[in-house]
Amino acid sequence: MKIKKKIVLIGMMGSGKSTIGALLSKKLNRKFIDIDNKIEKIEKKTISQIFRLEGEKHFRKIELETILSLLNLKDSELVLSLGGGAFLDEKIKKNIKINSLSFWLNWKSSTIIKRIRKSSKRPLIQGLTDQEIEKMMLDRNKHYARSNFKIDCDNHKKNEIVDKILLKLKENEIKG
Repeated sequence: MKIKKKIVLIGMMGSGKSTIGALLSKKLNRKFIDIDNKIEKIEKKTISQIFRLEGEKHFRKIELETILSLLNLKDSELVLSLGGGAFLDEKIKKNIKINSLSFWLNWKSSTIIKRIRKSSKRPLIQGLTDQEIEKMMLDRNKHYARSNFKIDCDNHKKNEIVDKILLKLKENEIKG
C-alpha cells in the first residue's frame, strides 16, 4: 500500500491517538509523531505545566506552529497524533484537508469519561463534571466530523482499530 499523504489521527483526549498512531506507523513503516510529546520536548515542560504557567493561549500558539511545520514538510511518510483540541483550529483543519488523510477515533462519551476522569495530565478537564466533559465532547465532535474518516472504536481492541484504519486506507487507495 502506497499512500502519498500524511496520516493524521484526531479525537477527544483519551481516545487512544498516541497508542493507535504508534501501532499504525509500525504497520505502515512510517515515522510517528505525537504532537503533545513534541511540544513537551520543545518547551521542556509538560502540557499541564504549560497550561498552568503560560496558559492555554500560549499552548495553542505553539501547537499551531508545531503542527503546521510538520504538515508542511515534504515528507509524506508520517503518522501524526494531534491533541484533542488541535482540530478545532481552522488553519490546522484546512491544512490537514490539503495534504493529509484524517481519521477521527470516535468513542462513546461514557468510555472517554471513564478513561480521562482521574488523569492529572489533562488540564482542560480539571474540575469539570461528567456532564461538562460530555458537552465538550459534543462540541468537539462537530469539528471531528469534518475528518476524512470516522473510526468507531468502542468494543474494539487496539489492533482491530488499526486494521479498520488500514482498510479505509486501502479503499481510499483503490478509489484514489
